[in-house]
Order: sequence, then C-alpha cells, then structure tokens
Amino acid sequence: MASSDFSLSVADCPLIQVEGWDGTLRQFEASLSASLGTRLPASVGETVHHNGLLVIRVAPRRLWLVLDDVTQAPSLAIDPNLGCSVPLGEGRVRFSLAGTDIAGILSACIAVDWHAPTAAPGRAVLTSLHHVPVLFLRTRDTACDLVVPRSFARSLSDWIAGE
Repeated sequence: MASSDFSLSVADCPLIQVEGWDGTLRQFEASLSASLGTRLPASVGETVHHNGLLVIRVAPRRLWLVLDDVTQAPSLAIDPNLGCSVPLGEGRVRFSLAGTDIAGILSACIAVDWHAPTAAPGRAVLTSLHHVPVLFLRTRDTACDLVVPRSFARSLSDWIAGE
C-alpha cells in the first residue's frame, strides 16, 4: 500500500480533553483561554498553536489539548460548574505520516477528502480508520498526523504500511 518515499512513525501523544457544560460555554471558554494564554479555535476542526500546545476543537463544546514532546501539561483550574478536563494521553498514540502519495495511501484508509478546505494544513477531522475512531490532523501538503487509540496502534500501523 505504501510508496517508497512514505514514512510512518509512532509516538506517545500527551493529550488532555476539556469540555464545557451546556449553557456555560462562554464563561468556560473565557476561563480556559485566560488559563492557556491564547485564543481558542472558533469552529470544529480549527486548531491553534501556542507554546508547544496544539488546541483542537473536536466538537462544539469539546477541545483537545495536544502537547509536544517537551511541553509540560498546562495547569488547568477548570471550575466544575463550567466544565471538566480528563487526560487521554495514556490511551492514545500519534502516527506521523509523510510522503508524496500520502493522499493516495490514506484514501484507502479514511474517509477524508485531502483536497477539501476542511482537511487543509492546520485542520483536524474526526473520522475512522478500519472501523476505529481517529483524529486526522493535516500538518503539511504531504504530511499528517493521526491520533489513534493505543490498543489499536500496532494493527493500524501495520495495515497502513501494507504489511
């Protein structure tokens, strides 16, 4: 399935999910934005980079905070009347994929139109890969990351690589 210039690496994915309760979203977002020191993505699929942290809006009231390898998790003091946070990193890994034919390779795996504005570099899409829920994150013209459940990492990486 994979071409000769295709690369796939697998790494831990430090990740925190935060969600605001229905009816408190404005207060929740104002508090979270102040805590993180950056604006939050406005629409589902939008991302914001800030100091080694990638903030992804994965649903109208839900955000994922993805940390790079050296960034310490932010200290979040979320008012339980406004929302909650839960660490998801132990249950997820990040696939980093690159190659000139990455769009062709992924077209056999996921239902995301590589050329659509919603899948442009810097955008994120929740989708499935071989019946497993994953987050597709387009990083460059010929590269992307997939955040996948740790329990499926080995079988999915083998399947993508065509082994």
